[in-house]
Amino acid sequence: MRHAVAPAESVETNYFAVTNLLKICTHCERLSKKDLGVRIPRPLGNGPSRFIPEKEILEVSKVDARTQSIFEDAFAALGRLDNISLVMGFHPQYLGSFLRAQHYLLQMDGPLSLHYRHYIGIMAAARHQCSYLVNLHVNDFLQVGGDPKWLNGLDEAPQKLQQLGELNKILAHRPWLLTKEHIERLLKAEEHSWSLAELIHAVVLLTHYHSLASFTFGCGITTEIHCDGGHTFRPPSLSQYCVCDIANGNGHSIHHNDSLGNQELCGEVEVLMERMKQLQECDDEEASQEEMATRFEREKTESMLVATAEDEECVPSRDISRHFEDPSYGYKDFSRRGEHVPTFRVQDYSWEDHGFSLVNRLYPDVGQMLDEKFQMAYNLTYNTMATHKDVDTSMLRRAIWNYIHCMFGIRYDDYDYGEINQLLDRSFKIYIKTMVCSPEKTTKRMYESFWRQFQHSEKVHVNLLLMEARMQAELLYALRAITRYMT
Repeated sequence: MRHAVAPAESVETNYFAVTNLLKICTHCERLSKKDLGVRIPRPLGNGPSRFIPEKEILEVSKVDARTQSIFEDAFAALGRLDNISLVMGFHPQYLGSFLRAQHYLLQMDGPLSLHYRHYIGIMAAARHQCSYLVNLHVNDFLQVGGDPKWLNGLDEAPQKLQQLGELNKILAHRPWLLTKEHIERLLKAEEHSWSLAELIHAVVLLTHYHSLASFTFGCGITTEIHCDGGHTFRPPSLSQYCVCDIANGNGHSIHHNDSLGNQELCGEVEVLMERMKQLQECDDEEASQEEMATRFEREKTESMLVATAEDEECVPSRDISRHFEDPSYGYKDFSRRGEHVPTFRVQDYSWEDHGFSLVNRLYPDVGQMLDEKFQMAYNLTYNTMATHKDVDTSMLRRAIWNYIHCMFGIRYDDYDYGEINQLLDRSFKIYIKTMVCSPEKTTKRMYESFWRQFQHSEKVHVNLLLMEARMQAELLYALRAITRYMT
């Protein structure tokens, strides 16, 4: 701990000023007089998430032995247990799969050097102004021997990494614009060329951190106390509590009286379950291929018109924007201009039949790990909806996954997109689109406005679906462009 050097009189003056501002318990008063001048950090956040009560998150690891075991393994491998893992702990099966894949991408043998991997993580997270992930990988980058000068900005990094900036930008915001020409420029850049294996590794890292930024904002992940932006040395200005109460989380919690809102929302879950039941009963009435295509195009067009957020444009700070090029480039620009997103037909290029094998061939075992992660998020179910048990949620999970892909222009010929409007209401669509397309604009109000009768664990599951569906969508466009270059 660092001790401030100050004359005794001024120290006494400061001490009495603080005790006048705060009520100090006898124990803390004695310690304060004994250790005057010690600066004690206080967490800025209250738990791992701004959206989910800390008590709920911490209880998960206490009651679930598997979660506890996964946490211990993660801590042993990384020397830390980050807040993302704590929130994902609601779903230990998925968390295990996620941590295995991430560990392999960052630390095991692969085409890219360790410092390149972390720098690419910084580039990808910065694209969405995710300071949480940027700071995490700045520290990791330095720990593996990365050159501190690269952190001054992308223009200080090697030319090879600078050339990745265009791919980072397009994948993050408008992946449908990616062509084989973009791939060719990276693979034929003379002394700064990427190999195919290196490029696959880079693409997987970029898509992983774009989607993880979505999860970070979507679940309101807070910065850990030991990291930049995670603590303050200023005491809280509350008269009825001692500093030690605040530091230990015993301060006032603000509880909103939602009794009126709950009355209004009574039956929200039942209405959704009834719609699912009706859609299952009408499953025999198949629409024509023309009608199915029309419904997809209608949903795709409507998804472009869904507002991403109420607030103004988020301007990235210099600390973040220096890690990527063209800060003004984003999803919003394209939607304002009314550009048309071309349709990507899964039957022509799919993850299962094409992307999986390409990744596995050029970066062995990674295709298998990604596939396991996609399947885990998509198929994960406890057969519950809020307080209801023995519920088949497959129709709802499919609607969420396919709606995200629909926003990216990806169409499944065998899916009736008319189901989406039946199952996903407007507040949910606003949350989905913001989290997937402009995650830095996600607010607590948005998180609370959809599925208000559902558990926090169910909303975290939604975020896992959104994250993995987004990653797969980006990967499909990138891998298709690489395949077209190779053929």
